[in-house]
Amino acid sequence: MKRDLYETLGVAKTADEKELKSAFRKLAMKYHPDRNPGDPEAEKTFKEINEAYETLKDPQKRAAYDRYGHAAFEQGGMGPGGFGGAGAGMGAGGFSDIFEDIFGEMMGGGRQRQRSAGGRERGADLRYNMEISLEEAFTGKTAQIRVPTSITCDVCSGSGAKPGTSPKTCGTCQGSGRVRAAQGFFSIERTCPTCQGRGQVIPDPCTKCHGSGRVTEERSLSVNIPSGIEDGTRIRLSGEGEAGVRGGPAGDLYIFLSVKPHEFFQRDGADLYCTVPISMTTAALGGTFDVQTLDGSKSRVSVPEGTQAGKQFRLKGKGMPVLRSSQVGDLYIQIQIETPQKLTKRQRELLKEFEEISSKDNNPESTGFFTRMKEFFEG
Repeated sequence: MKRDLYETLGVAKTADEKELKSAFRKLAMKYHPDRNPGDPEAEKTFKEINEAYETLKDPQKRAAYDRYGHAAFEQGGMGPGGFGGAGAGMGAGGFSDIFEDIFGEMMGGGRQRQRSAGGRERGADLRYNMEISLEEAFTGKTAQIRVPTSITCDVCSGSGAKPGTSPKTCGTCQGSGRVRAAQGFFSIERTCPTCQGRGQVIPDPCTKCHGSGRVTEERSLSVNIPSGIEDGTRIRLSGEGEAGVRGGPAGDLYIFLSVKPHEFFQRDGADLYCTVPISMTTAALGGTFDVQTLDGSKSRVSVPEGTQAGKQFRLKGKGMPVLRSSQVGDLYIQIQIETPQKLTKRQRELLKEFEEISSKDNNPESTGFFTRMKEFFEG
C-alpha cells in the first residue's frame, strides 16, 4: 500500500505551498542520491518525496488526491469517469526542479540539468576532494589529478546513434518530451515514457556507448592552487565535469580543498601561531632563539629577562599570504617555560640555595596571588 503523500512529506493536510516546499527541500537534501551514494533505500525515499511534492504542489492534482487518494492517478480510478491514463509520473517540473533548487544549493548553484527538445542534456557536476600541506597553501602549487568521468563518445560524436544513422523523433510525444492525459476538467502532464523526455529515440544505437552518447574514462587535469588558499575552499573548473547527454554541455568539476594540520604551526586566517618551549634559566636570565618560518628563512626571537609563561612575541609579515592580495599575516610565538627534570645532586642544592635567598620581589605574581587569597577567605 502506498504511503499517504502528506505523511511522506511530514506535513499536515492543511499545509500551504510554503510549508510544502520547505518540507520537500529538507527531505530532498537529506535523501539526495549524491549525498547517499550506493544507498538504494535513500534513492527510493528520494523518489517518493519527489512524487509526493509534484502532486501536492499542483492545486488540481492536490484536489484530486484529497478527494480520491492514490486512486485518482491510477488507471480506471475513482472520480467522474475515472483518471485513466494519467499516470503518477513526474510533473512538468520533475527532476529539473530538484537539480536546480536542491542540488544547486548543495553545490553553490553549480549543477542544473538542462534538456532541449533534441534530447541534449547537461552533464553532471563532479566533486574531487584534495588535501594539501600548509607549506603548499603558503606557496601555492600546480597539482595534477586524475578524475574518472564520462566523456563524449568518439564513435558517434555524442549522438548515441550508430555511425550512418541518426536519432528519430519520438512517435509517442511527437518530439515534445511530454505526454498529456485529460479527463473531465483535469489535465495531467508527465515525462514521455518512450523517450524519457528527450523527444527523440535511437532505433540503431552506437555499439560503443549503447546509445548514451558517453563513455567512462579517467582524465588527467591540471589544477592551479593559489598562494594563501584556506581550508574548505572550493575551486570550480568549468566544463570539466561529465559530458552532456547526446551532445549537451558538460558539467563542472568542483575541487574541495582541505589543509592538513601542521606539526608546529596553527593557522587562524592569515596569522600563524607557534608554541615554543624555553628553559627556566632562559626565561629568568633572558636570551635568544631562532624560529624556522614557512618562507624558508629563520627569525631570531629575543627573550627579555623575567619572561613569563604565555608571553607572546609577534613576528610581523611571517604569517600566511592573503589570497589574491599583497598582504601577509603575522607569526605569533607563545612562550612555554619548561621545568627542569632529572636534577643532579648539585643542581638540586643550587636550586634550594636559590630558594632560600629569594625574596618576594623575585616571584611577585605567586606572592600576590596567595596574599589575596588569604585576605579573601579571612575576610
